[in-house]
Amino acid sequence: MPPMAQRTPKDVVCAVTGSSPEGISHVSWDAEAGPVSGREGNDTVVSHVVSTDDDPSLNPWTFRSVFIGLGLSAFSSALAEIYYFKPQTLTVSPMFLAIISYVIGEYSSWLNPTFLQASVQQKRERIVIIMASAAANAALATEVLAVQRLYYNVDPNPAASIFLLVYPSKMFYPSVLPLVSMLDTFFRDGTIVATQNSSILDYLHIFVWELFPEWIFPLLTGFSVFCLRRPNNPAVSRLFGGSNGNEGLGVFSICFDWLYISALNPFTVPLKALISALFGYILCIAVFTAVFYGDVWKARNFPFLSQVLFYENGTLYDQSLIMDANYQVDPQLVAEQGLPYYASTWVVYLIATNLALAATIMHLLIWNHGDLRAAWTWLSPASFWRTWNEFDWRFWKYDGRHREVKVTDDLDPHYVQMLKQCHSYPDTPSSWYGLIAVLSLVVAFVFIYKSDSTLPWWGLVIALLLATIFILFVVALYAMTGVPLSIQTFVQMVAGYLHPGKPMANMYFVLYSYNTMNQAQLLLRDLKVAQYVKLPPRAAFVAQIIGTVFGATINFVLMNSIISNRRDTLLSIQGSNVWSGQQVQQYNSQAIVWGGLSSELFSIGSRYHWVPLSYVIGLFLPVPFWLVHRYWPKLRTDFIYTPLICGFVGTLAAGINASALSFLIVGFASQWWLRTRCPHWFRKYNYVVAAALDGGTQVMVFILSFAVFGAAGYAHLFPSWWGANQAGNYDHCMLLQ
Repeated sequence: MPPMAQRTPKDVVCAVTGSSPEGISHVSWDAEAGPVSGREGNDTVVSHVVSTDDDPSLNPWTFRSVFIGLGLSAFSSALAEIYYFKPQTLTVSPMFLAIISYVIGEYSSWLNPTFLQASVQQKRERIVIIMASAAANAALATEVLAVQRLYYNVDPNPAASIFLLVYPSKMFYPSVLPLVSMLDTFFRDGTIVATQNSSILDYLHIFVWELFPEWIFPLLTGFSVFCLRRPNNPAVSRLFGGSNGNEGLGVFSICFDWLYISALNPFTVPLKALISALFGYILCIAVFTAVFYGDVWKARNFPFLSQVLFYENGTLYDQSLIMDANYQVDPQLVAEQGLPYYASTWVVYLIATNLALAATIMHLLIWNHGDLRAAWTWLSPASFWRTWNEFDWRFWKYDGRHREVKVTDDLDPHYVQMLKQCHSYPDTPSSWYGLIAVLSLVVAFVFIYKSDSTLPWWGLVIALLLATIFILFVVALYAMTGVPLSIQTFVQMVAGYLHPGKPMANMYFVLYSYNTMNQAQLLLRDLKVAQYVKLPPRAAFVAQIIGTVFGATINFVLMNSIISNRRDTLLSIQGSNVWSGQQVQQYNSQAIVWGGLSSELFSIGSRYHWVPLSYVIGLFLPVPFWLVHRYWPKLRTDFIYTPLICGFVGTLAAGINASALSFLIVGFASQWWLRTRCPHWFRKYNYVVAAALDGGTQVMVFILSFAVFGAAGYAHLFPSWWGANQAGNYDHCMLLQ
């Protein structure tokens, strides 16, 4: 193992001089720096799982890497859009993309045997993954466009739509460890290693297995003995059902479908986060049940789980009857129709989301105040004047090489290794990011006026400022726990008070705030992957831009195809086991209530005033745990992530909930039992197995989506039998809606 992987320097300086042909003289170590103990906790896992070995002479850019990268970008963006219309929130796994890329690379070696050499192939593989990963997300803009098509009968202009789509160690991004571990397994010490065979076998096994829960035997999606025992009991269906979207809470149901278990891969979630998730899951069951059977907010009038709006009598609310020709809410029409209602469990979800967001801010302020202070030092007067004095207007001449970089104990050893090769890894110039920001801002200003979004220019500016502030807090929590949190409800509330009576403006405000933060989170995640695998920063930047723009085009095409072929299913409350419009429904309903009726529904004294008040309450929730840990550290309240507990209180509000218990079982088996009882096996196989399971599952789901699920035409469901109850819920619980 290289020296940098064995010890962490207290102070390393990478000095660049003009005398060296490569622009580098040497890397000097602080004279007082000696061997230090290994990192504890998650840092130890990263140092064992991810190698620091590197060959900076390898070139990631070849015709083959670009060709495979574009092909996989198209494939991954199509799959991401399919997942967007699933009954459970799913994402395309980078591990899946890595396996596909690796297989294609192996076959391409038949055309050129030199491509088979691992030393040549590994960096090509990495640039392909970064490009495809950037494309592998359903752009939030498709949510806006889908709402316009489904609820406003507006067909967006295709050209405008595509434009619209268009370094500390503790920030270790646990969700990317399977990907990096798998790459280390495929390529180690310059050779393609034999241990890849085990992951390929896992990949093939899960590929075949997924055919059963997804199509032939969907009862395996949620197996519940309670549903089989009491198939006609509505209370049993609400509490124990969970094989179909918005069916029930799935208590004690066992899911055998890795697609839904790995919506958040349990192999990657740290133990601290799992403990908080367990607490939140138990609270969610208790709160949802109490709210519904206590008839809070007239809960018994409406479905147990739903994301749409209702009249007081429980019928679907017709939003078109309260809007004028300009898609603005008319107060007189609202008075005639009455104020809409949410399903009460969805109100709990909104409260939980707001509690989690406020708790995130306070949690990071009190537990990680030093990191946050360091992150904002660039705003200090001294930093500002130093930047001003060193500014060179000839920014295009910046070579990106480090003149003087001090490396502290807190820096990731993989980044330190890249600093040792600072002549080979010049930074991406800030001007590149600045140019992208300016172009994006210009396109945004043009689009909000040309598309009749009703969002004024100053609203766009505020949306972007909010995104900038929340990036630091929300992305930091994601980097440490692997669990993403959403700011959607908060920015919808802000937009509702800034632009009252304008649901369309509300949607676009959310698009440019929430989507900006979400894209920044994905950008930083991929940059962390590039750091782990020693990919040049500039190559990673270019790959991300290519993947993002190309993927957005595919997103738009697939969205139109799915809506055209599955419109009725997407508009129904429960959807099906395969397709669901729950994400579009909640986005639309929140735009209506926040954008058009925020003061009537959420102001103090109104029906849902606890939704905005939860922001205030959430700020105080982390404080007691911090105080207890400060004075009684042996109680280990530092294991409690209050933002995650709050977030998981609303986790069962939508989707297929039978997977929740299986997620926790697999997670604790991996991060607690396996990690403590079999640490060698954990380091060697845990993340590789996670990658293989994700890869095989997502390949099969992609094939089934087009072959039998109707992504591009008619659906071909498996003939009905006991294990595939096509006339009702697959777990045989009572169909309530």
